[in-house]
Amino acid sequence: MTESKRTGRQRRALSNDKEIDSNKPTSPTPARTTSKTTPPTKIDLFILRHGEAGNRMTVLEEDSKRPLTPEGRAEMRKIAKSLKAVGLQTNHIYTSPLIRARETAEVTAKVLNIPTLEEWDELKPDGSKATLYRKLERLQQNSTLILVGHEPYLTSMIGEIIGATSPKIVLKKGGVAKVRITSFTPRISGELRWLLTPKIITKMS
Repeated sequence: MTESKRTGRQRRALSNDKEIDSNKPTSPTPARTTSKTTPPTKIDLFILRHGEAGNRMTVLEEDSKRPLTPEGRAEMRKIAKSLKAVGLQTNHIYTSPLIRARETAEVTAKVLNIPTLEEWDELKPDGSKATLYRKLERLQQNSTLILVGHEPYLTSMIGEIIGATSPKIVLKKGGVAKVRITSFTPRISGELRWLLTPKIITKMS
């Protein structure tokens, strides 16, 4: 299959995903109520790895302050524009507080006109996924949100959600995955809807 045909198939897959295409922005506020007829869980996560930030530093404190490179910032703008072109809408983006992730989130929020950007310590490379899942569980049903973070944390999280102990997933810098959470009991679970490399994403706009 040629690259142009592969890109076309990916574009059609995104366009056919009605949750991207037709949903209005949702506000993931702690508004969940319990009842005897609790509806099935459905929370859509767009999991975004930060953009290019240059060579990794050995000192942890210095590494956390690495900004995006000019090339990384430009690529993230292209990626965000492509996500906008396929109809991604959300009111919330949550990011690791590390500089490269924060800047990735800021670029994305600006292009997609996302009004709320929050830092979550749980999205740091050594953050607690268990605490992250508890936060997600408190969100409103049918929420759509973007999480910005790091590797290998993000693919480990995806693996836990889809029930794969050793997922063969590669999330490149600037790559995006869509995961739908369908349950939090007895453990978090869901499905991987798609995963795209930066090269494929930027060809969609």
